[in-house]
Amino acid sequence: MSLKVEPLDLQKADISGSKWQEVKAEELDIDNVSLAKTKINNVNMSEMTLNDVNMGGIKISNANLSGLGIQHANFSHAVIDHVHLFGTEFHNVVLPMEGDGNYNPDGQYKPVSFQNCNLTNGQLRNCDLSNVEITDCDITGLKINGILISDLIKDK
Repeated sequence: MSLKVEPLDLQKADISGSKWQEVKAEELDIDNVSLAKTKINNVNMSEMTLNDVNMGGIKISNANLSGLGIQHANFSHAVIDHVHLFGTEFHNVVLPMEGDGNYNPDGQYKPVSFQNCNLTNGQLRNCDLSNVEITDCDITGLKINGILISDLIKDK
């Protein structure tokens, strides 16, 4: 592919409806730009940094997100389906607090749910599991504070 090299300095420009095909656009500096309803297909976005972005309603499919880091994000009502999570860590996952945009003073939120997930060898540490419901799950070897749950259930 022969490329025409031409750095562009676009300021206060409307390029809505533009099409880019077979374009090398590495190390771009995009600031205060609306990319709403943009479609991005077959694009290398490795090592890209996104900061202070509104990604509400975004759909990502057939994507390699290994090594992805997400901090200070609102994931409310997100659906994560058919993903590989081995080695994934969740830290400081909380419900909204007073002052947050989606805070509900009565504390009623749609529950977090895991369905048809393989969490073998998973670890939960220092988590609030109040009112958690476990239904139709294989609990072989499940321990809480070192105590096998199957032993507790047998004793009843």
